[in-house]
Amino acid sequence: MEKNPMKAMTGLRDMYFAGGCFWGVEEYFSRIPGIYDVTVGYANGTKDNPTYEEVCSGKTGHAETVHIRYDPKAVSLKTLTEQFFKIINPLSVNRQGNDIGSQYRTGMYYVNDEDKLILASVMSEVQKKYDRPLAVEFMPLQKYYLAEEYHQDYLKKNPGGYCHINFDSLKDIRP
Repeated sequence: MEKNPMKAMTGLRDMYFAGGCFWGVEEYFSRIPGIYDVTVGYANGTKDNPTYEEVCSGKTGHAETVHIRYDPKAVSLKTLTEQFFKIINPLSVNRQGNDIGSQYRTGMYYVNDEDKLILASVMSEVQKKYDRPLAVEFMPLQKYYLAEEYHQDYLKKNPGGYCHINFDSLKDIRP
């Protein structure tokens, strides 16, 4: 179920990023030109239609994830992926900022096989900066369930809400 009922847009692509608490990741990507829609949800776990409480229990295997719909004519997947790596600690296992737990792991979950090479290329470039392996899951999307409505656009609804993301790197985006 899409948050935005205008599904008629053609040529849009989908990507899923897990980068810790999904509130800040959603807000960050929503500010990038060429992004059509961002929703928050739960990805690649074992339970169908999990609740936030179930995901937080650590027993469902889901990661807090954002679903990005973007126009590849306006912003490339390479740029989106590079921006993703600017807002996460790629070495951290099951933790981003103050959030700890398997639901806060980092990941890149693709739905188009042709995207795999682009994602792998960016990940390879990032890996060169570190002497330890990256702790970023990299796999096809298996499942994605929208989070509850109160999580959607959380930081727009609650401007003073908790966020571990630094928005400074948005200045790197060139229109």
